[in-house]
Amino acid sequence: MLRRLSLAALCACLPLTAHAMTTMQGKLTVTQVADGFEQPWAIGHLPDGGVLITERDGAVIHLRADGSRVSVMDGPQAIAEGQGGLLDVMVPRDFTQSREVFFSYVSTQNGSTGTALGKGRLSEDGTRFEGFEKIWQMAPHKQTERHFGSRVVEAMDGTIFITIGDRGDRPSAQDRSTHNGSVIRLTRSGGIPSDNPFLNTPNVQPAIYSYGHRNPQGASLDADGVLWVAEHGARGGDEVNRVKPGGNYGWPVISYGTHYSGDKIGEGTRKEGMEQPLHYWDPSIAPSGMMIYSGKLWPAWEGDIFVGSLRDNYISRLEGPNVFEREKLQSPQTGRVRDVIEGPDGAIWFLSVDSGALYKITP
Repeated sequence: MLRRLSLAALCACLPLTAHAMTTMQGKLTVTQVADGFEQPWAIGHLPDGGVLITERDGAVIHLRADGSRVSVMDGPQAIAEGQGGLLDVMVPRDFTQSREVFFSYVSTQNGSTGTALGKGRLSEDGTRFEGFEKIWQMAPHKQTERHFGSRVVEAMDGTIFITIGDRGDRPSAQDRSTHNGSVIRLTRSGGIPSDNPFLNTPNVQPAIYSYGHRNPQGASLDADGVLWVAEHGARGGDEVNRVKPGGNYGWPVISYGTHYSGDKIGEGTRKEGMEQPLHYWDPSIAPSGMMIYSGKLWPAWEGDIFVGSLRDNYISRLEGPNVFEREKLQSPQTGRVRDVIEGPDGAIWFLSVDSGALYKITP
């Protein structure tokens, strides 16, 4: 807490640091909003201009609009092991009325771990969560520390998407009796929507919306309200997928990558009944954090997909309709980009793991 308070005082008295970034839209400005974060994972904007930042070790930092910050109490009890911990944060559209905030995080059950979804109400003074509760958890939990996912997205109809990795158990992504390697769709209270694609299918988890995913760590809605995900491949084969209800995205039967040993994965790159990625990277970029842009500040980028790279230190901009990487947004600040989101005014915000800092891109 002493570290955070000293940083808050520093931010309040020093001007924000700005840098230039050269793009196809000309030179843009990258401004450091705040630093001092430890393994930052996700950004959530509040209507009053404040921001919530999750740290993998379990801290939720409330960065107020005036630059001061506080560690919010009584939030998720996350288990920080391996790739797991406190992961995504999602501020729903009705926050002004409900004050609810949703989180994905790693929880325990009978000595094993798995991805969970929880929610709580942010107190009026922004210092604690009231009535925090776990509303859903994946089944089964496993004794591994890999591939938890996990992004949380509010659908246009108010339901909640949460992405789940295969937990390092490759075949389980095709086993719909588990939640491994799937996109989950839930009601606001953690229940099962009545129009989920596998609701009445025997031996299938009814929360599953799509399956055959390896480790989706990016997710966003397009202008039509359709969910897209960015997911880690193995050695090559990182993918961008447009998610169809009931769709099978092939892992580990088909892939454009190879195992880390160099061995072939599954049966090749295509199989009937399995969806093709709209884009894939080979070599891998380790995608994490994904945003589909509105065009508010840069109309030429309307509908473009922005994906952070944890490996190659840039933000990938992909154009449609064929979805190809048009350019790399890169600067000394884009070191291991964990999250990318659009701010209320159209600025592009991102988190760098390398610098432990929050930035925004403006004209």
